[in-house]
Amino acid sequence: MPAADRRADGAAASETLREVEAALDARWPEQRIAPSLQRIAALVDLLGDPQRAYPVIHVTGTNGKTSTARMIDTLLRGFGIRTGRFTSPHLDSMTERICLDGEPIGDQRFVDTWADVAPYVEVVDTTYPDTPMSYFEVLTGMAYAAFADAPVDVAVVEVGMGGTWDATNVVDGAVGVVTPIGLDHADYLGDTLEAIAAEKAGILKAEQTSILGVQDVAAATVLLRHAAEVGARVAREGLEFGVRHRDVAVGGQLLALQGLGGMYEDVFLPLHGEHQAHNAACALAAAEAFLGGGSDRLDPDVVRTALAGATSPGRLELVRRSPSVLVDAAHNPHGAAALAAAVGESFGFAPLIGVVAVLDTKDARGIFAALEPVLDAVVVTQNSSPRSLPAADLAALAAEVLGPDRVEVAARLDDAVEAAVRLAEGEAALGGAGVLVTGSVITAADARRLLGAGRR
Repeated sequence: MPAADRRADGAAASETLREVEAALDARWPEQRIAPSLQRIAALVDLLGDPQRAYPVIHVTGTNGKTSTARMIDTLLRGFGIRTGRFTSPHLDSMTERICLDGEPIGDQRFVDTWADVAPYVEVVDTTYPDTPMSYFEVLTGMAYAAFADAPVDVAVVEVGMGGTWDATNVVDGAVGVVTPIGLDHADYLGDTLEAIAAEKAGILKAEQTSILGVQDVAAATVLLRHAAEVGARVAREGLEFGVRHRDVAVGGQLLALQGLGGMYEDVFLPLHGEHQAHNAACALAAAEAFLGGGSDRLDPDVVRTALAGATSPGRLELVRRSPSVLVDAAHNPHGAAALAAAVGESFGFAPLIGVVAVLDTKDARGIFAALEPVLDAVVVTQNSSPRSLPAADLAALAAEVLGPDRVEVAARLDDAVEAAVRLAEGEAALGGAGVLVTGSVITAADARRLLGAGRR
């Protein structure tokens, strides 16, 4: 096909993709939940249960789900396994959520998948007129259909919220993974660790190998009780597997990981922070459980090569230099605490200026409290979401935690980044200034596009 024709086809696919995205955006948004598996169960039944065509590694938790899912995907592909991966939310395009062999499925394939699924979505909407299928439910059905059509050898599926009634939970994962649990989405999941853990425990199924990341005692008790009730085999970080040693290295960290089947020394992970080391340990244990039942050590060289190529966009991602600008999707106090520890450990910024925009349902005061030890000042702003907390309200919360002298306000993100860069350069010590943009996945996505790291 001539180059001009290929460009025309690509432009047409992109235009159609925008139409599909608009149709999906018009549905119930992700943050509006009607807890039930009825609608998604009806959809996959009409589609012929595509989620039964391949084994699934199911990932839940409060923070670290996406990074862990990406590392599991990377490890499996290192061993020649064809993967599907479903994660959320996306940074730039809906197509990122549905990946085949580590890459988004592409505009045209996304459009074609929607065309295949849309008639059945309409049937379900007619069946449940008071609660039509949500944006996330439809994308989940599309992912399962795309994986069956590919076909894939295994799907790595990240839970959207919770577990028990999450739309992804029409699968019975061969392996389940629970990353650390913290307080978030309290309006839907409950306001205690025990309540949240009970919801997330819903992905643990009979005869499954359940990989449990480091947990608070209250959450661990709930998870272990549920696993025993359903007959899941449990592997616990810190006991059956874990991080044995870690050193900060240029561009990441060097790890010694205890897997289910043995030790893996000299593993370079190009991601920053202790939390990413723990995510890597969970990912390795999940890959071991899937590939060999957890009893045999995988080829260490393959593991090293795979994890050396791990990526997690929007997670302490360097998107600009001079001064350095980092973008991170931390959106709750639990994630912000991990972010602060990672920045303090891996970077020696002097000063570090924050740019923060938070959604109105999040614990903004808790986020500022977690970040306060590492920020010299902060510029508060708003992101592109209509749910972004107004900058003036966010400034008042920031001033309560950091003091008014450390807080500036900018109505727009681009102005906020410019102000932060100006502050950083004005107070720089020996060229070691940095800017950290955080507070929401949407904030991270907006900043990546603004600074040229996102999809063009």
